[in-house]
Amino acid sequence: MSGFVIIGAGKAGAAAAALLAGAGERVTLLGAEAHPPYDRPPLSKSVLLAGETPPPEALLTPAQLAAITFRPAVSVTRIERAGKRLYLTDGTWLPYAKLLLATGAAPRRLDGDGVAYLRTYEDALALRARLLPGRRVVLVGGGVIGLELAAAARQRGAEVTIIEAGPRLLTRGVPRAVAAEVAARHEAAGITLRTGAAISQVSPGALELAGGEVILADLVVAGIGAVPRTQLAEAAGLAVGNGIITDETLRTADPDIYAAGDCCAFPHPLAPGRLVRLESWRNAQDQGEAAARAMLGAPAPFRTAPWFWSDQFDRCLYVAGWAEPDAPTIARPLAGGATLHFQCAPDATLLSAAAFGPVELGRDIRLAEMLINSHARPMAAQLADPSVPLKSLLRR
Repeated sequence: MSGFVIIGAGKAGAAAAALLAGAGERVTLLGAEAHPPYDRPPLSKSVLLAGETPPPEALLTPAQLAAITFRPAVSVTRIERAGKRLYLTDGTWLPYAKLLLATGAAPRRLDGDGVAYLRTYEDALALRARLLPGRRVVLVGGGVIGLELAAAARQRGAEVTIIEAGPRLLTRGVPRAVAAEVAARHEAAGITLRTGAAISQVSPGALELAGGEVILADLVVAGIGAVPRTQLAEAAGLAVGNGIITDETLRTADPDIYAAGDCCAFPHPLAPGRLVRLESWRNAQDQGEAAARAMLGAPAPFRTAPWFWSDQFDRCLYVAGWAEPDAPTIARPLAGGATLHFQCAPDATLLSAAAFGPVELGRDIRLAEMLINSHARPMAAQLADPSVPLKSLLRR
């Protein structure tokens, strides 16, 4: 008997499975890894920094896992849309009534020998064993993952260098002023930052820059972005681009197939005229649940503003909305020396809020997110004035 099937046991797939099973539906969750669904953000933080090796952090409670059919260590080789069948690596096939593609993304590869990556729990354990005091660690990529790994490596006593091809760190989705605060914290911790640096060759024990400079390295880790896993969808005749293309309800051109999470390219009202793909824990959670509701017959446009965070050293980077990296910001000074940066559209509609500071900043970012989702048009002077509570702007 056909039921709901989810390919991919990451955050999006687990969130969808929990909602569908909670609604009393028969749901099968297919995971390529041997572990039950686990959380990935700790891989670049607590898994690397804990005194003893922690196990993966489960995404589903034992009761939730018992309510679904979870099949670990199995992948889908082919989707037969006409017959609504999935062919699996173990030689079996599985029927489906509705299908969710939550296939995620894979690390973008860097040419060279001996380059390490972080995507799975096993990757984290392998890195943990090599992040030792005095080791020379080079992180290629000045984005969120590269910075989190750099912070963890430095806290474990390694000598750390970050190589970034762009003119600064965090060139995607983080305002320039906030990125500068992040860079200053890393440099204060003793990390060497090399921006505008192109790599010509990576070999065991060394990395050569385009100008001929050689940087010695006991470990080279690449954090240069991720590529959505779209091969299965493309082979099944579904439209793909920078992700599996869906409509605003996360449904593909096939009315019985949906996509969610890192693999999904979808229209969003905050980015008119283009398809967007988001790589964040929160987006995976929200899209997994939204796709599940659509599969249950209650589709709705997915319009939640983007939101992500990143723990680095004793601070947290928060971004809500769509931040333009080089657009001007409205700065709001906060207690403790932190600054909250806003960006607005020409018509004064609030588009984004970003900050780097103590974890307590999350409350301010949450209020800013609510303002963004409500399409608020606060005055610039109100945003800049810390004596004007953000909550009061919601009421207006």
